[in-house]
Amino acid sequence: MAGSLLLCAVAVATAAGDPCRIEVVEAGTGWPVPLVELRTVNQVRFVTDNAGVIAFDLPEFMGRETWFDVHGHGYEAPKDGFGFHGFRLTPEPGKTLKVEVRRTIVAKRLGRLTGAGLFSECQKLGKDLDWKESGIVGCDSVQNAVHRGKLFWAWGDTLVARYPLGIYDMTSATTPVRPLASFEPPLRLKLDYFTDDAGTPRGVAKMPGPGPTWVSGYVSLPDQSGTPHLCGTYIKVKPPLEAYQSGLCVWNDDTSAFELRRVLWTKSEASPKQPPSPDGHPAFFKDADGRAWVYFGNPLPTLRCPATFEAWQDSSTWEVLKPQESLTSAADGKPVKPHSGSVAWNGFRKRWVTVFMESFGKPSAFGELWYAESEALTGPWGTAVKVLTHDNYTFYNPRLHPEFTPAESPVLIFEGSYTKEFADRPPPTPRYEYTQLLYRLDLDDPALRQAQSR
Repeated sequence: MAGSLLLCAVAVATAAGDPCRIEVVEAGTGWPVPLVELRTVNQVRFVTDNAGVIAFDLPEFMGRETWFDVHGHGYEAPKDGFGFHGFRLTPEPGKTLKVEVRRTIVAKRLGRLTGAGLFSECQKLGKDLDWKESGIVGCDSVQNAVHRGKLFWAWGDTLVARYPLGIYDMTSATTPVRPLASFEPPLRLKLDYFTDDAGTPRGVAKMPGPGPTWVSGYVSLPDQSGTPHLCGTYIKVKPPLEAYQSGLCVWNDDTSAFELRRVLWTKSEASPKQPPSPDGHPAFFKDADGRAWVYFGNPLPTLRCPATFEAWQDSSTWEVLKPQESLTSAADGKPVKPHSGSVAWNGFRKRWVTVFMESFGKPSAFGELWYAESEALTGPWGTAVKVLTHDNYTFYNPRLHPEFTPAESPVLIFEGSYTKEFADRPPPTPRYEYTQLLYRLDLDDPALRQAQSR
């Protein structure tokens, strides 16, 4: 009898301590929505994970009607009579509650690609326990290249649990060229990181000299014999974010690391500015004579060279291009100045397309993203439509992923870096700060018609 009473007491105590599962889904589709914040009246913040889930565990509000403010960077809750966007819910231990938010942006948020705790809220509730942590807590902007049948990924300054700037000479991973079976959340992209002997992610671009190494212009190019080489342009950086050297580096497939190929520039009084180089993101193009070129830009092309390993190393083959300075907003006809982004050929639209971050946009100076099209890789680029906005937060260096989808697919995938940096002192978003987020654009969406010339 005493044993039964003890088991009963344990069961009651366990139930009383169980979190309440709150699921946030998009109205109309039922898709889970990551990166939605629910905030109580006493300013306790909860943020949905990649499954759109929150494990609500505040004992003071269990069984009590509770107001939640909703903040979602393009996903919003209904507005009440006082102008507050949110819901009233009554959490109970072990109970599941579901709320709907309305998407107000064109792009659809698929989830977080990098960082720790992608399914942390679910795991608090005993779900998704098979998801393995990579050891990466956060990382800066992405570079990609298809090389030797795999998609190579690389990121800048990287946060790990032991220190904010744990890896500062580029982390890297590989996936299949088409790594996702579905373009609906929840997002589960497994990255195969390059690691050290202990199995911990490591740097892959230890260029000589003090300070971080940043590598850009990732591209795989064939040499005269047809052998592919993974190439990059590096810069060395010293505080406060001052580049003092740049050069070319090449991936060693045996050591799985970049090696210095050639120094292009070292800062001096005589040479204070970095010269043009294969920087940014690549795009391939074959001209009317059948000659293959690779264009580099961030977002719009600023340099091109023949698409060979030999030409990439030979600066005499580099042709500097002048990109379009601004595009025209479809909403109000005002100029929109691109800051960073990428371009790609799109088989569905039969146009070159770009997703770029606006320079000093509103409401976020570096968090407003736009879509545009062009018949030619070098422009002119047509009317731009805003597809993503942020409420005082930064989302920079967007990267298109045309390799994710079949050539004629109307789905366009892009990612970018989500961070509080360069915004007006917002509180950092727990677990999401300084990580990469993936979005989807449906190119047959009527909201994009003003950017589409036909």
